[in-house]
Amino acid sequence: MNDNSSSNIGCISVLVVLVQIVFIGLKLLNVINWSWWYVLSPTLIYAGLWFITAIIIFFTDD
Repeated sequence: MNDNSSSNIGCISVLVVLVQIVFIGLKLLNVINWSWWYVLSPTLIYAGLWFITAIIIFFTDD
């Protein structure tokens, strides 16, 4: 069995974490003057997609 989908998910989550760290660092160093909602949006979007996927799987699972 080929397990490329789980390795792709791992790569995406690492990318989200790296972007999140960069955004938080830029915000704390006053390089960007964004709202915290924008700074935290990569993690919020990623968590939201996981939540939606879990709900879809829950309701469509036999």
